[in-house]
Amino acid sequence: MTPEPGGQGTPAQRWLARLSLVLAALAVVIVVVVAGLTSLAMLAVGVVAAAVSLSAGYVFLSRRGVLRWLALAVFVLAPVAVIVVYAFRDLLWVAVVAAAAWLGAGMTGRLALAGGQPDWRMPEYPALPPARHPYLIMNPRSGGGKVEKFDLVRKAEALGAEVFLIGGPEPVDVAEVARQAVAKGADLLGVAGGDGTQALVAGIAAGHGLPFVVISAGTRNHFALDLGLDREDPSACLGALSDGVELRVDLGVINGQTFVNNASFGAYAEIVQSPAYRDDKRNTTLDLLPDMLQGHRGARLSARADGTQIDRPQALLVANNPYGTGDIAGLGRRARLDRGVLGVVGVTVSSARQAAGLLRGRHAAGLSVLATEQVEITADTAQIPVGVDGEALVMPVPVTCSISPGALRVCVPRDRPGVPAPKPPVNWARLRHLAGTRRGHARGRHESHQ
Repeated sequence: MTPEPGGQGTPAQRWLARLSLVLAALAVVIVVVVAGLTSLAMLAVGVVAAAVSLSAGYVFLSRRGVLRWLALAVFVLAPVAVIVVYAFRDLLWVAVVAAAAWLGAGMTGRLALAGGQPDWRMPEYPALPPARHPYLIMNPRSGGGKVEKFDLVRKAEALGAEVFLIGGPEPVDVAEVARQAVAKGADLLGVAGGDGTQALVAGIAAGHGLPFVVISAGTRNHFALDLGLDREDPSACLGALSDGVELRVDLGVINGQTFVNNASFGAYAEIVQSPAYRDDKRNTTLDLLPDMLQGHRGARLSARADGTQIDRPQALLVANNPYGTGDIAGLGRRARLDRGVLGVVGVTVSSARQAAGLLRGRHAAGLSVLATEQVEITADTAQIPVGVDGEALVMPVPVTCSISPGALRVCVPRDRPGVPAPKPPVNWARLRHLAGTRRGHARGRHESHQ
């Protein structure tokens, strides 16, 4: 849906906005009319249960022994208790219908507002003539063996690419491999592997102004996801070599090293440094988190960007372009990778009360969210662990993260899944304006004829 000139919206958007408002009103009316004065108690019970669950979740993560398992029991039983209370008062159906109406209001509201968003797609540029000496680095162990499973070596060589397979027991300096390839005449670089390997070679490609090809052969390949590439069939990414277009993508830079997704500091970065983490992620995390959250382990961090100070965050995420609205964990998507800013999220939760306060979302007291071109992280130690695109590193402080706008020429297949439109936040004022647009136009035309 493309909005009409002047931002008034299409007929479909207007009707979706009206439907959203009707569903929201229905959710309120059902509770008030059917439940009457009990509706306030229903709301109070629900809010208290949510706060109790978040608080219990914090205690579970920050304590050991009997208290941890009691907290887990409370975390599970709190929502069950709400259901029992509602059922006992014969109000469970009211809560279910009202929740469904409210969910529907949110979905239709976002659909109505989606068409009015500014251009969220990254512009495409014609690809230069096909590379004469494409050079692809492939990790056969990445993604559970996707390189072999999808026959990527043979398919790439059939398209004229030279392939370097990462093998052997010794670590391979993929950045140096890429440098040597460029020195020998490679005019395109690419990687079939994880995001960490992608970032290292992308930095070399950007430094030499060469196009770069991403092949989604890693486990997660968040970078490929945000580029709109096919993560189910990595061989489809090879289409960039024969029929591609270019995207001009930003690169994050941390102490001189590039990253394509994010750099994480604090709890997660400390935990992944543990030798036991790779073999037993869950138990290692549960064992180390209590000391992290109580301040008994790890460096005391602080971050500063554009005059904003974030003191002693337990977790800090710096992303190459901000993640979507409502995503504070870096698990969502970035519709564009060319905004020229870093997304910074800091979390400080030192008590169960602050954990409950996270119900306020981005307005929570322990949460800092900002966009900036540069952020500096300092600590009370000479070095700090950092997770860079999932790779565990140790860096000297201060650590400086910055953005390099449009540094990387990414060549992607012309025919690819693409990126879905980001979900806008529900803005009730805008929905009311959109829903009443037609009436406003009619009144304006009537007045102009008088």
